[in-house]
Amino acid sequence: MLARNPSQEWGSTLSGKRSPARRPTMKDIARHAGVSQSAVSFALNGRPGVSEDTRDRVRQVAEELGWRPSTAARALSGEGAATVGFVLARPADTLGVDSFFLQLVSGIQEVLAERHLGLLFQVVEDIADECAVYRRWWAEHRVDGVLVVDPRTADPRPDLLDELGLPAVVIGGAPDERHPGLSTVWADDAGAMASVVDGLYALGHRRIVHIAGLPGLAHTERRIRTLRAEAERRGLTGVRSVTTDYSDAEGAAVTRRVLESADPPTALIYDNDVMAVAGAAAATELGRSVPADVSVVSWEDSALCRMVKPWLSALSRDSVEFGRTAAGELTALLDGGPARTVRVPVPQLIERGSTGAAREP
Repeated sequence: MLARNPSQEWGSTLSGKRSPARRPTMKDIARHAGVSQSAVSFALNGRPGVSEDTRDRVRQVAEELGWRPSTAARALSGEGAATVGFVLARPADTLGVDSFFLQLVSGIQEVLAERHLGLLFQVVEDIADECAVYRRWWAEHRVDGVLVVDPRTADPRPDLLDELGLPAVVIGGAPDERHPGLSTVWADDAGAMASVVDGLYALGHRRIVHIAGLPGLAHTERRIRTLRAEAERRGLTGVRSVTTDYSDAEGAAVTRRVLESADPPTALIYDNDVMAVAGAAAATELGRSVPADVSVVSWEDSALCRMVKPWLSALSRDSVEFGRTAAGELTALLDGGPARTVRVPVPQLIERGSTGAAREP
């Protein structure tokens, strides 16, 4: 069997630095199959002129080499696909009301439109599927570069993209997670969480529950670590995080569970606006008053936070500008610029009616 790993078959290593992988061509297939390039063309395009045995052998070699036909006419002429890829490995049913991603994509599209670049978007089940999409896009010349979201604590994507030689920008990473050759656009999640805890602590809250997003995401873990460190620094024992899938259903369910516990929190921090609104509603259904009995803070600010009573305190950031910055860094890479790490402003806490002084025990 032939090697499937692009770095083994097509890449090379020099002074410890891996060179970008080269896409297999019809010439490579012809060499491995022991036939002419015209025979390969006939076999792969279903044209007469070769025997069935030759056709089968050529197709097998093409599959083993990972060859795919180019689906972009511009790629055939060497001009690139004029398209940027964006894959999201999250539950599809959580995206329709996620204001952050809607605004992020809006900012991305503004910059790409200025450059006459298309955006190829796909939702997948998990990281393994996402990596498979990158391999397919690379083999088929579908995209010139990709935007990567939701960095993981153990993330296989940077190495893969480096191996394939696909320019990429990681959105939401951190300087210590930067990968050579990939640009990173990041926000200080740790600093933002510390500011929220500072505000709640000043209001007298000592029992705080963080209703977090998906486990394993780098920004989720940073927020959890920061909350734990801030609690330890103040000697607080009634502080913890609970991970969810970001949905309103799980946000409400976790809210009910923690508020009905033996030692319920006096403040709740939600990792997005959808969970915060659902959680505030769940608290009200349980007979808890917001903020008299429990204060509520949303990590993301949006119109949702101002469509409930009381209005929700929230961390505010310019998500559209976040998208513009990420897309700008990717176009710079496509123009041959160096990989960079760019920090966007720290989200700022906007205090509204959902936070107040903790009730005396």
